[in-house]
Amino acid sequence: MAKKVNRVKIYLTAAVVIIVFLPSFIKYQELSYKNRKLEEKIRALVQENKKLGELKQRLETDITYIEKRARDEIGVVRKGEIVLKETPAKK
Repeated sequence: MAKKVNRVKIYLTAAVVIIVFLPSFIKYQELSYKNRKLEEKIRALVQENKKLGELKQRLETDITYIEKRARDEIGVVRKGEIVLKETPAKK
């Protein structure tokens, strides 16, 4: 009978410990997950910021790159150039 009482005390103690600490553990897991996701986002933003910094530097200093971008993106042409445009073939 004493063994049975001791077992019940152990189970009750374990249940109380689980009830007390489980919500805190779950909250810790959620915060840990959010922290990992935010760290990943920070790393991605740092990489993007680095690329944008390099692009900014290039746009400020590389005239041939600026000309290429202007031609490709907004169709800038030099005086006297003839522009040829492709049209899709009709079927």
